Amino acid sequence: MQNPGIIGLMRYRPETAKPLNELAEVLLRGPNSLSRGERELIAAYVSGRNECEFCCTSHSLFAAAQLDEGLPLVRQVRADPDAASISAKLKALLRIAAAVQQSGRDVRAELVTSAREQGATDVEIHDTVLIAAAFCMFNRYVDGLGTVAPEGPDGYGESVRRVVEQGYGV
Repeated sequence: MQNPGIIGLMRYRPETAKPLNELAEVLLRGPNSLSRGERELIAAYVSGRNECEFCCTSHSLFAAAQLDEGLPLVRQVRADPDAASISAKLKALLRIAAAVQQSGRDVRAELVTSAREQGATDVEIHDTVLIAAAFCMFNRYVDGLGTVAPEGPDGYGESVRRVVEQGYGV
């Protein structure tokens, strides 16, 4: 496929691209008390844990473009969310995302209780679980079909602009 990562897969199978893009649009850009940048950060974090180069880099850049602290914060979170300069609530949600990345059954009651104690709503917890689960699927889709990733962040420039300004599936 000529296009990198999921882009080539979407063009190859537009009939599956439509619902996948709709899911990404709702989860990452739809109305939510978590910012778009925070939701992209969850996607980037899970993709990094799954070692999916294309998804990790693209969603890191999407998050950076929508967070005031930019790429330095994204790198902090990906390296060690507990030490990153983010809210206690987001740290708790990232712990839930990490558990989902391992196994849905690893999301224990104490993780949910901790997130609630830090101010997370039930919708935020739900959406964190679904973002993490969806990105495990997206990562396996991209890597399972042997797609390629652009060399370095500069290769994602147009995609970053398009997704941040217009969304998924445009």
